Amino acid sequence: MTPSKTIALGILQALAVIVLVGLGLYFIYCIQAVIVYLLVSIVMALIANPIVEFLRRRLKFGNTLAVAFTLTLFVLLLVGLISLFIPLIITQGNKLSLLDAHAIEIRLMALYQQVDTYLNQHNMDLDGWIKQSDITSKLKFNSITDFLNGIINTVSSLSIGLVSVFFITFFFLKDKVQFLVGAKYVLPEKHQEPILESVDKIRELLSRYFIGLIIQLTIVCILYLVVLLIFDVENAFVIAFLCALLNIIPYVGPMIGTVIAGILTMLSNINADFSSVTLPTTLYVLIGFFIVQMIDNNITSPIIFSKSVKSHPLEIFLVVLIAGILFGIMGMIIAVPTFTIVKVIAKTFFPEANIVRQMTKNI
Repeated sequence: MTPSKTIALGILQALAVIVLVGLGLYFIYCIQAVIVYLLVSIVMALIANPIVEFLRRRLKFGNTLAVAFTLTLFVLLLVGLISLFIPLIITQGNKLSLLDAHAIEIRLMALYQQVDTYLNQHNMDLDGWIKQSDITSKLKFNSITDFLNGIINTVSSLSIGLVSVFFITFFFLKDKVQFLVGAKYVLPEKHQEPILESVDKIRELLSRYFIGLIIQLTIVCILYLVVLLIFDVENAFVIAFLCALLNIIPYVGPMIGTVIAGILTMLSNINADFSSVTLPTTLYVLIGFFIVQMIDNNITSPIIFSKSVKSHPLEIFLVVLIAGILFGIMGMIIAVPTFTIVKVIAKTFFPEANIVRQMTKNI
């Protein structure tokens, strides 16, 4: 074969590899929802497995019955969490329905006049800025419809996701023995023992992670509750619990929780004077939440990430960021457990690789 043909063949092979890799990445992108469902199901199966084993060994449940009972407990827990927020929604809805819209409009106009007067005293023209920015022309009436459609689509996606995750988790737990037997046929015999050891290590690390996460959420919830009780915000426990629960979403969750707390605090004091009661109370609550987040970011979170899953905070940040870009909020939630699983598997199969040795030296 001539050198020119060899070069041409090498270029074609390289192009073929690039095309195949591109198609593979595109395929993964297209089925990213399924990948997220599988990862969530694996994590849920690891969490539920101790309960299933307890029911089988101590209470003598059959395997299928133990799995069904455990997942039923999970469903009841989810329903209980949702029902916990129903009184809050009803309370805020009643408040909004009893509002004097005309009085609110008068107060808002008075507030606008006060802000405009203050800015004029400092040589700033609020009316001119509003006209120049042309805000009203940018508002579209179909934005409300788009918003409602977005809510409907989100609820539909969550419903499909929940059903899919519980369905997959059921078979992961029910047929785990068959999966292990099948793995023995697929994997070389010399790798079977290391894999079983890695599974035990994954269970240990994830158990420590979820226990630490529960402790973190409890501490944050208590601190949020103290802040809300100090300023006498209605439904303080429900709001604190909701905002603490949002901390499951790394980095983004606390910000969302703070915005929600601010909105609900304003709604709780919406019938009071805005400038002397509603606005100051809301600002104090936001400052309190910011202090709680500083405590969480500098004390509780580093302890959980560094001690439980034995990963550097920078590793966690980059992994969560990439997972959020690829898979959205659900990807951010499962990023740390999935990264931990990948690290343990990498240490099992590629212990001699320098990058693996460096990233898994504490495991």
